[in-house]
Amino acid sequence: MHDLLALQRRCAPAGVHASFGNEGLARLTIANAHAEAELYLHGAHLTHWQPRGHERVLWMSPKSQFIDGKPIRGGVPICFPWFGPHPDAKPGDASLPPHGFARLREWTLDAVEQLPDGRTRVALALASDAATEAAWPHAFRVVSTVTVGSELEMELAVTNRSPAEFTFAEALHTYLAVADVRACRVAGLKGATYIDKTKAMARLVEDSDQLALVGETDRVYLTDAALCETTDPGNRRHIAITKSGSKATVVWNPWTERAKAFTDFNAELWPGMLCIETVNAADAMARVGPGATHRMSARIAVRRA
Repeated sequence: MHDLLALQRRCAPAGVHASFGNEGLARLTIANAHAEAELYLHGAHLTHWQPRGHERVLWMSPKSQFIDGKPIRGGVPICFPWFGPHPDAKPGDASLPPHGFARLREWTLDAVEQLPDGRTRVALALASDAATEAAWPHAFRVVSTVTVGSELEMELAVTNRSPAEFTFAEALHTYLAVADVRACRVAGLKGATYIDKTKAMARLVEDSDQLALVGETDRVYLTDAALCETTDPGNRRHIAITKSGSKATVVWNPWTERAKAFTDFNAELWPGMLCIETVNAADAMARVGPGATHRMSARIAVRRA
């Protein structure tokens, strides 16, 4: 368990409040002139971001588990060093959890500061140890940096501490809160090849410049296009995600039947969320040489419709 007093001493000068949140997990609460946010050290998991004058932007499941060793459902989970099920995982194999181990581990506070313009920046770090190397035999350090302002900035910086190059997958698995996903439209993906996980991994080409979701959707778009914008008419807003260092974008919603399969997902609330994920996975894995650092980032901006 984290030393709460030590966290409070480091965070207080930057206007960040450290406390024990749900189920006693360490939590950082940020409130500045631009926005408010909530960040758990468990998984370096951002569970809330709301710019002033707007509704909340991130969706959270009311059934989410806040338990050591379990993933948090909603917000922005961090997937690393693999995405989706590990190819060697057997049913019930806790050593190779879906989406990697990063979202299940406790991260440490690396830096916290209030910027001159009033924004708040928090960096959390995760380094390899015997447990991670048993699942993934590489030495690494990952730093997740979140900058809270009228726009949300997120960056994953993966440093290779091994003597040889390694390949990895990563994702900022962002759950957007929307009024009704069936009315939303997603722009910025036209012309991209995508892997459709609901159609036996078929490879198709997106032919719409305003993607509408009409059923269970789980697609890996193999594109480094910088901008992906969601129109959310029920909330009268547009949510734009601009990315860098990423060669794939995932669009996901489980819809009615698939949502029932998740014990930590309220099956009746699937219309209120849409995942637009900044990713390196599938054909678009990331590579980093010894001693080098790979950076992937996403910026979220909200504007009125």
